[in-house]
Amino acid sequence: MVETLQMLVEPTLSTIYMVAISTVFSLILGFPFGVVLCVTSKGHLMPMATLNNVLGRTVNVLRSFPFIILMILVFPLSRLIVGTSIGTAAAIVPLSIAAAPFVARIIESALREVDPDLILAAKAIGSTNIQIIFKVILPEAYPALINGITLAIINIIGYSAMAGAIGGGGLGDLAICYGYQRFRLDIMTGAVLVIMIIVELVQSLGSKIANDVLKRRGLS
Repeated sequence: MVETLQMLVEPTLSTIYMVAISTVFSLILGFPFGVVLCVTSKGHLMPMATLNNVLGRTVNVLRSFPFIILMILVFPLSRLIVGTSIGTAAAIVPLSIAAAPFVARIIESALREVDPDLILAAKAIGSTNIQIIFKVILPEAYPALINGITLAIINIIGYSAMAGAIGGGGLGDLAICYGYQRFRLDIMTGAVLVIMIIVELVQSLGSKIANDVLKRRGLS
């Protein structure tokens, strides 16, 4: 039991690190696309059918790409950026790229929940499009954005576990290399339980923050 717990410590920390950094980069990549997808859609702030259609199809194609295949294809990029294609640091590159289109759709969906009347009111008082985006749409969508980002983090946790199948490090790697291949059911079970705990903590924290925002607004 003690040996199993000791073996879980480092992979758990690696998974948390991998997920945290990948979340940051996926938000940097996906957030702007989500905003553009929303505001350029038909009937929204800056409707641009061609741009929205091209960007939407690109995001859909990237979202449908199997993560394992994407990780293999991105190996050269990982080697170029971090100097290796194996391990936790290398896995961050494909994790970020794989999660970015998912983040884009989540952000788009969250922003679409903003009441159109608020946007019209902001236009009526002479606000610019940039002001409306940053002072009306994004603040109003804050609870939905938090819930969406929480879902994205959970998705990245799932991707990180799959990354272990091809040397991505973390709990997925531990479960496969030591649990499955060496028939250590205790290690495999421990790794799965830790992943489940991390997911539950992330979901609980995200829901609490979103609910607190709604309470401050008197909506919950």
